[in-house]
Order: sequence, then structure tokens, then C-alpha cells
Amino acid sequence: MITETVRKNAVKVLFVDDEFIEFRALKKKIADLSEPAVEVEYSPSIGDALEKIRLARFDLILLDNRLLPNADFRETVPELRGIGFTGPIGVVSTDISGGYFQEFPDYGVDFRIGKDEIDAQTLQHIIREYVNYDVPDFWKDDYSI
Repeated sequence: MITETVRKNAVKVLFVDDEFIEFRALKKKIADLSEPAVEVEYSPSIGDALEKIRLARFDLILLDNRLLPNADFRETVPELRGIGFTGPIGVVSTDISGGYFQEFPDYGVDFRIGKDEIDAQTLQHIIREYVNYDVPDFWKDDYSI
């Protein structure tokens, strides 16, 4: 089990991918992210992810589209939702152009993103959009006239 040092009030992200190198790449891409504090945990399989979700709270799941022995998110996401995970789930894939990606809301997926699109700014945006996080005032848009 690989767990980052727990930071107080950190946004907890579970990254599920059968390629450990993808986790390492994500860690490098978001290394400069200081706000919000993010704790990323790795799971190499859907079975491992299910166990971790049963034992701990996660604010966001980033899920590789294809995890063996499952075909794709159409099988794995219902498993995550089936054990009661109600937080945001983003499907991450090298190629998100397949027509079946248009069905993602039907399977309990909140968003889809290409692996090459993930960086510190993108993760910050995803957290702002999908995770209940107390955003610092300087991030908030002033809509008052």
C-alpha cells in the first residue's frame, strides 16, 4: 500500500490504475500543487480500490478506463457506486474519443479526462468543481456589481 503523508484537511484522492508508472507521472505533475493540500493514494486494481474505499474516506477517485479483468468504466464505476461511494469519479484514459465515452453519466461517472491533460492546474480545477472544498477567497469570483 502506498500512501502519501497525511496532511490536515487535505483533499484525499484515490488514483486507480494498473500501471504504477501512471501514478508516478501524476505525482510529478501535481508536485507543485500547494493549494489545496492533496493526499494521493494508489490502487492497482478495482478490488484493491474497493477495499480502500471500505476502510477510508476519499474525496475524489481518478479511475483508469481499462482495468483488468473488467472491460472499462462501464463495469468498474458501478462497482464503486455499488459499495456506496457517492463522491466524484473521473475516468482517466489515454484516449477519450471513443463513442462509448458519451455514455459516462449513465454509469455514475462525473467527468472524463485524458491522461495527458492532467496537471496541477487541472487537478485544482477538478477539485474546485467536484469536491466540497473550502476554496480560498482569492480563488472566488466576485459576481457582485
